Amino acid sequence: MSTEPSALPKAHRCEQPSDRGSISVFAVVITLVVVVFFGAVVDFEQVLEARQDANITAEEAARAGAGLVDRNRAYSRGKFLVDRQSALRAARSYLRAGDYSGAVSVAGARSIRVHVTVTRPSRFLSVIGISALRADATATANLLTGVEGPRQP
Repeated sequence: MSTEPSALPKAHRCEQPSDRGSISVFAVVITLVVVVFFGAVVDFEQVLEARQDANITAEEAARAGAGLVDRNRAYSRGKFLVDRQSALRAARSYLRAGDYSGAVSVAGARSIRVHVTVTRPSRFLSVIGISALRADATATANLLTGVEGPRQP
């Protein structure tokens, strides 16, 4: 009588549980985790770029407005003062020219404040319902000239 497993009746065979396919499930799960992590890193980088873009734009728009001297007053009285309304218009114009959304407002007697919002589409987070990434920045510019300085009337 032979003791080979094929020679034994089916009831007496010692069956080992099959491990077939278990590595495939593990590989799929690990791959999914890596892809999600990679996507989060890429979209986080998008947020950082949007924040930097918003900061630079807010500062430049505020600066664009702060450099506008009231020419009538400068020529007639010799006073180099910044024209507040022209400064607000110039900052708004800067935002429009760059196709940015934001607000320009007066911040005190001799300052303007520019608030910019930059929205970028997400690349990977849209899979979980986050379709847009938003960054906000605010900059303030003092409406003082180098000729008169802080001793303006």
